[in-house]
Amino acid sequence: MTNIDFDKMNGLVPAIIQDVDTHQVLMLGYMNSEAYDKTVSTKLVTFYSRTRKCLWTKGETSGNYLHVVSIKNDCDNDTLLIQVHPDGPVCHTGTDTCWGEENKKNPLLFLSELQDFIEKRKREMPEGSYTTSLFKDGLNRMAQKVGEEALELVIEACNGTDERMIYEGSDMLYHLIVLLTSKGLRIEQMASELMERHAPGWQKH
Repeated sequence: MTNIDFDKMNGLVPAIIQDVDTHQVLMLGYMNSEAYDKTVSTKLVTFYSRTRKCLWTKGETSGNYLHVVSIKNDCDNDTLLIQVHPDGPVCHTGTDTCWGEENKKNPLLFLSELQDFIEKRKREMPEGSYTTSLFKDGLNRMAQKVGEEALELVIEACNGTDERMIYEGSDMLYHLIVLLTSKGLRIEQMASELMERHAPGWQKH
């Protein structure tokens, strides 16, 4: 246990449950020291029920367990943020969250995951990987591939189908991320640039 102040609220601390993949807040529960210890040891979120006066592991009835990925204290050491992989809907009403919200991953978040994977490929350079072959071919070839895929995207946009345009655009984006990785840059830096351009008063460099 890492300096959690259970005494501040009569032996309990609030525990905010967040989906580690979607970043969606799923629910809020309370833990005493025993519930916290069980959560840490089993890697399944366990709360203290204030109405029943006992421990309960989320999912023990429904099967919708919350698998712990990380546990963090706040700055005052009296609130927990627990990131999880949920097995299913979290709320007893059957909804994804206790606020009735849909817990669905934003596909844009995958771009960061994809670059993390590409960076791993660059570190390990496994044989038989297309990404490895791009890094071995060097910067000029990677840049060329971005241009080739951009041209394919333009052709599909002008004379093809929406489905093929998405396909070729995805190829271009993948090769762009490979190129960024080779330069030590991140796709988030491009997102930040676009965000700055969207701000009132932005002027072109």
